[in-house]
Amino acid sequence: MPKKLLLIITLGIIILGLFSLLKNLSLSNKQNITKSFSEAETAPNFSLPDYQGKIVNLSDFSKQPLVINSWAGWCPYCKKELVDFAKVQEELKNKIIIIAIDRAESLAVAKKYSDELGVSNSLVFLLDPADSFYEAIGGFSMPETIFVDKDKIVRDHKRGPMDKTEIKNRIKTALSVE
Repeated sequence: MPKKLLLIITLGIIILGLFSLLKNLSLSNKQNITKSFSEAETAPNFSLPDYQGKIVNLSDFSKQPLVINSWAGWCPYCKKELVDFAKVQEELKNKIIIIAIDRAESLAVAKKYSDELGVSNSLVFLLDPADSFYEAIGGFSMPETIFVDKDKIVRDHKRGPMDKTEIKNRIKTALSVE
């Protein structure tokens, strides 16, 4: 009986130790993610083609706040979000520019998707065949969006989908645009 009790206590201590270790690793990773976007990093530069084949660079948007969204046609959450981005762009007109960067899909696939949603002419749509923008922002969920001030500093990074209300609130909070 004492050997069984000792074994149970030992296993319990090992299990508690593992849970504690995993919790600390999880907190550490969350702190690194938060830290990387709270230190006002410069937005990643890009040179990507739009739907017409024109190369667009981050520097083309001087002194203009930006919302840059990474999306794909296979992402079920992107469908409503792109429509909401188009509505917000229409409401805010020239106060902000919303850029939608497609993740590694062909022009035909991306354009068909945005055409079906009726938003192809509402946002700046760019193609990223190498998926370099998504990698540059440390993407690991879909969709992902960064909010960039007029000096090209990342002020917010949203992982996952947003609705129109959240998009507008984040623009107001992160970029002081109403």
